[in-house]
Amino acid sequence: MSLKLAVVGGGSTYTPELVDGFARLRDSLPVAELVLIDPVAERLDLVGGLARRIFARQGHPGTVSTTGDLDAGVAGADAVLLQLRVGGQAARAEDETWPLECGCVGQETTGAGGLAKALRTVPVVLDIAERVRRANPAAWIVDFTNPVGIVTRALQTAGHQAVGLCNVAIGFQRKFAAHLGVAPERVRLDHVGLNHLTWERGVTLLDSPSSGSGREVLPELLSRFGPRIAEDLHLPLPVIQRLGVVPSYYLRYFYQHDVVVEELRATGSRASEVASIERELLSLYADPTLDTKPGLLARRGGAFYSEAAVQLIAALLGTGLSGSQVVNTRNDGTLPFLPDDAVIEVPAEVDADGVRPLPQRPVEPLFAGLIAAVTAYEQLALEAALEGGRDRVFDALLAHPLIGQLDLADRLTDRLLAHNRAHLPWA
Repeated sequence: MSLKLAVVGGGSTYTPELVDGFARLRDSLPVAELVLIDPVAERLDLVGGLARRIFARQGHPGTVSTTGDLDAGVAGADAVLLQLRVGGQAARAEDETWPLECGCVGQETTGAGGLAKALRTVPVVLDIAERVRRANPAAWIVDFTNPVGIVTRALQTAGHQAVGLCNVAIGFQRKFAAHLGVAPERVRLDHVGLNHLTWERGVTLLDSPSSGSGREVLPELLSRFGPRIAEDLHLPLPVIQRLGVVPSYYLRYFYQHDVVVEELRATGSRASEVASIERELLSLYADPTLDTKPGLLARRGGAFYSEAAVQLIAALLGTGLSGSQVVNTRNDGTLPFLPDDAVIEVPAEVDADGVRPLPQRPVEPLFAGLIAAVTAYEQLALEAALEGGRDRVFDALLAHPLIGQLDLADRLTDRLLAHNRAHLPWA
């Protein structure tokens, strides 16, 4: 079987990470044609050139093409990957700045900044998905676009064959495997929550990669490597030991909100750092002798997401091994305290028949309460993105656990709308 894959947002500086995975793991995912789609021709030319050189260096027989024409690019694609950023890094910089004026975390997926990104992104993604459906109704849509949970819920609510993917889980798997000195395939996570709001409640060291049996090693990891894990998460070690789980580093925005606000005020936004890295990466990509992903790319973020993407797409399209993978997908009773149409991030069985979340043991109240609250916010955020209106934006902000106050939600609403009028026609 030979496949056509399309990447919407193919001019992203992330793309060489993805291309490297396609080239290295071609036995699992035989890509005959890779199309990179992006409206920014200059970036697309640089990234496309490097992508072709990576394929050539790896001896990959597939072709890499570039286009600014979405409809032509997705025509006949077996899977379409979404990794777009509406408004670019400039919008991200604003998302990370104006919430700080109100004493709130400025972050592109969490809190008011995350809502702004959702409002800009959901209508664009749904338009793309409709055009994908017209081009090939059987195509899978794999969403990397943040906020992944809200975007994936929008896609699934509209009836699209879509699944969301994040690199947090595979990052933990790789780090835990490195701590233990074992192959990553031997590490299985008890990972539960929502996108960017997850906890590792258990870590099983399998007897072998193909084995279904193994032993629980999370207490050992916390005992032997607790200081290193805490340092990675920027959380106090006693907190992690008290919880007895490993939270996603995004939980720091909830557990230490005020501390993070002061840090951000002192150090500036992540967006400015990313913009600088991107400029340097694009300069590297312009070098016609470069035929591997540069080491600097690791600082851009997204580590291991190419491996996660290949595993997921290969299972969905029937070219690779089926099995369990952490994805963002419809709840359908998996977490009984959430609506069926909520999108959760848990291990799921993935194969050519689709994605089925695996049963979960009851979620502890300390985690379930926050999951339920953020799910309610995400539902209101989606309604605001689909229907518009100041009141809906205000309601979503009021519902968010990091906001939840009338005056604060009101001030944030005004700032959000003022900074995003160019992207929100109804505003």
